[in-house]
Amino acid sequence: MMDYLTIALLLAGAAFMLLAALGVYRMPDLYTRMQTTTKATTLGIGCLVMAAALHLGGAGTWLRAVTVVAFVYLTAPVAAHVIARAAYFVGTEIWKGTVLDELK
Repeated sequence: MMDYLTIALLLAGAAFMLLAALGVYRMPDLYTRMQTTTKATTLGIGCLVMAAALHLGGAGTWLRAVTVVAFVYLTAPVAAHVIARAAYFVGTEIWKGTVLDELK
């Protein structure tokens, strides 16, 4: 039963990573690419790390896995926000279909 859960988490993590890669390819500007990759990648990493912890077992492994996931969930969105804000102030163009520019 645990093997099936591990496989499901690995497949979900790989699917989210694939969606992040497709988001980089399909999105029109830097800001939408960063939003897409940040959300999909954090979910993908979370699934992959939890699958590894489930497969390896042990309390130490679970503690490390939860710490890694918490670190990624806390830092990835903040880092993406800081990078996008810096790109905006440097003058990176916004996609012409953008409806709202709150920093303007």
